[in-house]
Amino acid sequence: MSEIGVGIIGGGYMGKAHAVAMSSVASVFDTRLRPRLEVVAASSQASAEKYRQSFGFRRAAVDWRDLIEDPTVEAIVIASPQSTHREIAEAAFSRGLHVLCEKPLGASIEDGAAMVAAAKASGCRNMVGFNYIRTPASQFARKLIADGRIGDVTFFRGEHTEDFDADPDGPATWRSTGVSNGTMGDLAPHMINAAHGLVGRINSLIAEVETVHADRGGVAVTNDDHAQMMCRFENGVMGHMFFSRTATGRKMGYAYEVHGTKGAIRFDQEDQNALWLYLAEGPEEERGFRKILTGPAHPDYLAFCQGPGHGTGYQDQIIIEAKDFLTAIETGEDIWPTFEEGLNVNKVVYAALESSQQKAWVNV
Repeated sequence: MSEIGVGIIGGGYMGKAHAVAMSSVASVFDTRLRPRLEVVAASSQASAEKYRQSFGFRRAAVDWRDLIEDPTVEAIVIASPQSTHREIAEAAFSRGLHVLCEKPLGASIEDGAAMVAAAKASGCRNMVGFNYIRTPASQFARKLIADGRIGDVTFFRGEHTEDFDADPDGPATWRSTGVSNGTMGDLAPHMINAAHGLVGRINSLIAEVETVHADRGGVAVTNDDHAQMMCRFENGVMGHMFFSRTATGRKMGYAYEVHGTKGAIRFDQEDQNALWLYLAEGPEEERGFRKILTGPAHPDYLAFCQGPGHGTGYQDQIIIEAKDFLTAIETGEDIWPTFEEGLNVNKVVYAALESSQQKAWVNV
């Protein structure tokens, strides 16, 4: 076993989640690489020092460049705003650092493409933080589909719906401006990534993107609240997706249905430890969806708990993500979802925005 120095840029919601994951992953998964929290960077000295003390880093930095240039840092996590992703990633790769970047990958397709190119040129490991596809249930769903348990896939329906902006009288926030902060930039990437992982790449689509509450406390909202999208996958499968931050009552509506010639699968992140499976087997009067509670027999579950049905949580997804990142570094082999997948997701997002403007089908 050996240690690896880790730096995290950003100490807020996701920065904390990654710091906790890096502190826990070696104990949970007994990884051969053991993270050592070296430097945390934030926008002010006070916040950086607060994160250093709270999360257990050795040093704090106000400028992310100081973190990148620190000789003890060998891998970084980018948990800062999308507009900063490209510059940080390019600088990190130029110094031979491995990079885990939160989604979406950069603030544009151009940013994403440049980051993919920099990653390939460096030979360093790279990964995008699509954490929800890593639940034991969704990993098991991918395996069931890949193994042909539900036959040939015929249809996919997915949604990522939340209600944090459902109140029309709610105040404007940082999410109210900028394409990458709208629903298509913030929520849609997760379900598009799920669709890629479960069914395959999307080939063409038609979408409607809409702002539901155009004004918040006298401040104009310049991005989207919800969107719907019909699509065709490269393998010919038909699909539909819905994304919303104004879906009243939905708290973590990352949900999908996959229909096949021999069965079907249903999943809802609000019940993340259960997968619903239908198999077209046996007498018709005995058929129906059955609820499978995840347990030690399912991917990445046993490391957390030996009891079936006891369940994993949100933070555990980030720990699984950290394990995959460390494994990629140790083996020298990238583990999906990489920067290339982040770029592929961005291409779907911007195709949907283009389709909504043109009111027509477009190719991705």
